[in-house]
Amino acid sequence: MIKSLTAPLFGLSLLASSAAFAGEKTVTLAVENMYCSACPLTVKSSLEAVPGVNKAVVSYADKTAIVTFDDAKTGIPALITATTNAGYPSALKS
Repeated sequence: MIKSLTAPLFGLSLLASSAAFAGEKTVTLAVENMYCSACPLTVKSSLEAVPGVNKAVVSYADKTAIVTFDDAKTGIPALITATTNAGYPSALKS
């Protein structure tokens, strides 16, 4: 009986551990092509449309976007794709 429960319990523990590692992350993206004060609104809208994004703060002066997201639902490549598709290529700021 114990052996028959070991595999399912092990599987459940793996699922629980992967959920424990997932969480909220914040990254800063360097955003290109922002030439007017309306551009950050478009960048912000494109980022907030990505499932899992909780908050996006875009700075025209710094040409950056600070994005807080759930890394279990999305990742940096999706954020970069969103801004690029909106006409504002971006990259992770180092």
